[in-house]
Amino acid sequence: MSDVPLVPAALDLGGLVLRAPADADADAVADAFTDPALRMWNPPPAYAEDPHANALAWIRERADWSAGTRLAWAVAAPGGPLLGSVSIRVDASNANATIGYWTVPAARGRGVAARAVRAAARFAFDVAGLHRIELAHAVANPPSCRVAQAAGFPLEGVLREAYTYGDGRRHDEHLHAKLRTDPD
Repeated sequence: MSDVPLVPAALDLGGLVLRAPADADADAVADAFTDPALRMWNPPPAYAEDPHANALAWIRERADWSAGTRLAWAVAAPGGPLLGSVSIRVDASNANATIGYWTVPAARGRGVAARAVRAAARFAFDVAGLHRIELAHAVANPPSCRVAQAAGFPLEGVLREAYTYGDGRRHDEHLHAKLRTDPD
C-alpha cells in the first residue's frame, strides 16, 4: 500500500461520480437501508436505535480514510441524488483488500454498481498500490455476480456457508477477485 496518506478523492466517471460520503447523505442512506433487498444482502450495522444516527455513523466511518484501512465513496449522478456506495477494506500488510457495494433500487440494472466497482478498484490499484481485491457475494444473489463479472472480477470459487446475511442464515458465497495486473 502507498506510504502516502490517502484522502477521499472524487472520481468523475462521466454521468456518474464517486465522491466522499457526506453528512448531507444521511437521509438518503437511512432511506436506502429500508429496502428489503439491501437489508438482506448488505445488512446495516446498528450503531444506535435511530436510523438517522445510524446513517450518520455509517457515513462518518466511511468518510474517514486516515487509518488507511478503508477507501469509500458515495455513488451519485453529478449534482444528483445518492445512488449507492462502494468501499474497499484494506489489509495493508499484504496489499490485498475486499470490495463491497450497494445501490438504491432506482439505480439497479443500469450498470451503476459495475462502473463504480471498476473505478474504485482502479483507484485502489493505481493510487493506493494494492495488488489484489476480492469481491464476495451470496450465491443466492445473482445480480451481484453480474456486477462482479461486469467489473472485471472473475469467479474463483465458492466459499461454503461463509457469511451470515440479513436473514440470519449462513450463505455460500461466490469469491471473485481482480489483480492489479488484470486487464480492465
